[in-house]
Amino acid sequence: MRRYIRHPARIPIEFAANLDDPPSGVHAHNIGECGLAFHTDRKFTPGTRINLRIPVVDPPFETVAKVVWCHPRDEGFETGVEFSRSEQAYAARMCEQVCFIENYRNEVKANEGRELTPEQAAAEWVSKYAAQIPRTS
Repeated sequence: MRRYIRHPARIPIEFAANLDDPPSGVHAHNIGECGLAFHTDRKFTPGTRINLRIPVVDPPFETVAKVVWCHPRDEGFETGVEFSRSEQAYAARMCEQVCFIENYRNEVKANEGRELTPEQAAAEWVSKYAAQIPRTS
């Protein structure tokens, strides 16, 4: 049984196996309070630590995440990573923002007929609404 709610979303993320590697850009498709999943062309061994950045939330979320699973999937690998316990409160806030951004993207499509990319939706939502969400310390 799943301990945390998973939020389906298509949110841009960047990751690198170490600080010397240039970051790879992909989209996370499931985000939860303790981690996220994404598709990549690279296989990771569970236990591997990767640098992870989610630039579309305010402030950007940056962490070192641990790979907990990696399964072969359509021309690549489905990879799941988890955040440390100390980052879970921030991750919950990030999840909330991701849900707001996805909702905003859907509303814009329904009400205005505009198709926004995840990046465009995030930029518009952050500029309009991010300041209204109380910051946690």
